[in-house]
Amino acid sequence: MILKAVFLHGTVVVDGLLVAPLGEIAIAAMGVAAAVGGIVLGFIFAFSHAMQIRSAQAFGADNGVFQKSVLFTGTTIGMFLGLMGVILIAIFGKFAIASLASNEHVAAEAWAYLSIFTIFILGQSVSQPVVSYFNGCGRAKIPLIGYCISVPINIVSSYALIFGVWGAPELGVAGAALGSALAIIAQTIYLVAQLVRIEGHLRRVVGWHNGTFLQTLTNLITFSIPIGATFVSAIFASHVCVLIYAKMTLPAFAALTLIVPWNMLAGQISMQWTQATGIIVAHLLGNRTKDTVLASFLNMAWRYAFVAAGIVSAIFLVMCLSVDEIYPKLEAETRAIIFGFLPLLILSQPLRATNAICGNVLRASGDTIYVMHIFIWSQWAFRVPLTALFVLYWDLSAFWVLSLWLAEEVVKFPAFHRRLLQGHWKHAVVD
Repeated sequence: MILKAVFLHGTVVVDGLLVAPLGEIAIAAMGVAAAVGGIVLGFIFAFSHAMQIRSAQAFGADNGVFQKSVLFTGTTIGMFLGLMGVILIAIFGKFAIASLASNEHVAAEAWAYLSIFTIFILGQSVSQPVVSYFNGCGRAKIPLIGYCISVPINIVSSYALIFGVWGAPELGVAGAALGSALAIIAQTIYLVAQLVRIEGHLRRVVGWHNGTFLQTLTNLITFSIPIGATFVSAIFASHVCVLIYAKMTLPAFAALTLIVPWNMLAGQISMQWTQATGIIVAHLLGNRTKDTVLASFLNMAWRYAFVAAGIVSAIFLVMCLSVDEIYPKLEAETRAIIFGFLPLLILSQPLRATNAICGNVLRASGDTIYVMHIFIWSQWAFRVPLTALFVLYWDLSAFWVLSLWLAEEVVKFPAFHRRLLQGHWKHAVVD
């Protein structure tokens, strides 16, 4: 799961590295387009995460009807969200970009990227539910192979299309989006073929978990809404913050645009560890495992979450110390801002890891509404309004803007840990 997520988010980092030689305007254009397109992807990933937990519960309960119900209803939701997102981008995307970009050149480049990026969104609406289903059933190697296929395609095709080498047209920023589109098409074909091969027998399973398909779909939506709202809120809040960052100076915005995918990429080491912990807890709860086994497993997983956080901190240390070599063509001011982020990036990792352990275990037990409230209040009553104040009114530096990432983890810490230590999650009936 860690490797798969690194490949997924590493694609964004690679796009940034490839686009960086085109200058700050190209980076800003990709940042604005990614912020708009990322909102749609946020809905897809959010509900796919709910499907991942539900798949783990069904797998732990060893219930074929339950597994079939999760697979069919989850993929239906994913494809619907992708289609609706693309329609909304076609209608409102150009207006949103024009109102958010710092100038017309950035807006034109951003729309060229986003219009092609919609293919990537449609591909993710099909592939991501399949990935979540395989993860939930403990078959994480299959999605990893899918990304091993798509990432090289993305890198090679994006490079060729951005710079016009090997006979490809020189498309600039739009070439990065087209490379991502070609990669997701290949990945989706592979994942669907594997799903038919491994789980094709589920089509012959009679019945639905809640009586009818419609009622089962309604049940999954009901289960998914708090989890989906949690992730949509997190991703939407992050993208709103990125859009606020666009009002900063160009070097500051470029630095924040580049550090966001690095944070997503390196953070996957601890985040996927905690998500895997939640999946196994869902397996154990579905199998009615004893409290002592649950507690023993969680203690082990929690200890190693801090090891994962230490690895993430080490990655940020190396990245910031090597920023001149990684981004040699950026302005010196932009590179200096990125280097200044180092203490914040290191300090936030242990808090982020332990909060994520709590959140994923509580979700696995069905305590989704409580987790939703923690995330929504910490984001919309704390980080987003303070980001607006820091940028739009107080005109603070990028360092203080990024410090809100650390402050948000501090705010969430007591609410998460108090709930988990109460121990009610050990007695949840998840099926």
